[in-house]
Amino acid sequence: MNRVIGSHDVLLVTLDTLRYDVAAELAASGETPTLTGLLPEGRWERRHTPGSFTYAAHTAMLAGFLPTPASPGRHPRLFAGTFPGSETSTDGTWTFDAADLPSGLAAVGYHTVCVGGVGFFNKQTPLGSALPSLFAESHWERGFGVTDPESLPNQIDRVAEIVTRLHAERRLFLLLNVASLHQPNWFYLDGATRSAGDTRASHAAALRHVDAHIGRLFSLMRRPCFVIVCSDHGTAYGEDGHTGHRIGHEVVWTVPYREFVLS
Repeated sequence: MNRVIGSHDVLLVTLDTLRYDVAAELAASGETPTLTGLLPEGRWERRHTPGSFTYAAHTAMLAGFLPTPASPGRHPRLFAGTFPGSETSTDGTWTFDAADLPSGLAAVGYHTVCVGGVGFFNKQTPLGSALPSLFAESHWERGFGVTDPESLPNQIDRVAEIVTRLHAERRLFLLLNVASLHQPNWFYLDGATRSAGDTRASHAAALRHVDAHIGRLFSLMRRPCFVIVCSDHGTAYGEDGHTGHRIGHEVVWTVPYREFVLS
């Protein structure tokens, strides 16, 4: 990462609430061709989230604690705040002398931007302002949120505006928090009704919708760009009697993750 920072833009896409099992199944069946075409080997990596809901997971990730590989071991981190005794910082880790990654990147010349999706990015309350406040520029409107079926296309429209006005010599760190997978998602499934509510099938339909639109995001990004695409946490649809997240269940803690370079 020490060769990447300063020479590449950095894009972090969090597919909020996306389950690993659903992502892996759709990739294997060819139902997410855009994402699968970009992922190394065309598959997701199985990882464990640092938090079981959006605020906790993003707070950790924006401090350099990205989802951890699910296999045993001491896994080096891409980014890390300076911290004496850190056992996951190696020669390949880009370290920053700040409490959070956006501040660290800003200190080396990056313009930091957040385009939020779920309520923890809505800037309507002190809590909803905490994550956006880490960035030099942040955006949220109702059309980016969980209740709008066109939230992702709306967000990408805003990204297009941001990239267009960015100075050619200025490096960009962009966080895009995608709300489409989060409940409610019943409206992405043909024949589903509000009264029936969300299901694992509607969650999968939401991912197909995301795949149909996310290619435009990648086409907008300047090259070279280091990309991380992952979920912040999963969610339960009745497994062992659980519904939702912020619980210690396997379907919540296990998330899809991948990193690659657009060149």
